[in-house]
Amino acid sequence: MTGAVTRLPDLGWMLRPLTEIPGVRHAVVVSEDGLRLGHDSAENLTGPVTRLGVPEAESLSAACAAMTMTGRSTAALLFGGGAGVRQLMLESEHGFVLFTHAGAGAHLAVATDTEADVGLVAQQMQVLVAKIGAHLSTQPREPASPSS
Repeated sequence: MTGAVTRLPDLGWMLRPLTEIPGVRHAVVVSEDGLRLGHDSAENLTGPVTRLGVPEAESLSAACAAMTMTGRSTAALLFGGGAGVRQLMLESEHGFVLFTHAGAGAHLAVATDTEADVGLVAQQMQVLVAKIGAHLSTQPREPASPSS
């Protein structure tokens, strides 16, 4: 089997406006199939995860893709097959994780602490997606050729 592996560009730099919002800890852009497209962490964090390295961000990307697929399946079961999911929110005793659609084949997840203004974070996520949604989108993978 021959072929070239293309490296995806790291889109983490686009997330800096989100990680500068008070209370935001981490942000990650994820392809629909769980690949990390980019990530960023706020400066000067304390606590168990002070900075997302690539291994942690890749694990988080897979978890985010699973969450968004679960949300899509739940919406389809409750509202029919055509029901789309705009946003998901997970709440824990340590904070929130917000998930939103970020373009064709891409999702954006932002983790906050408990003191964050979740409404502001969600609004700024939408602003970011509107500004740079084309860069956050991933193209579908080409189907494998019969010889591969």
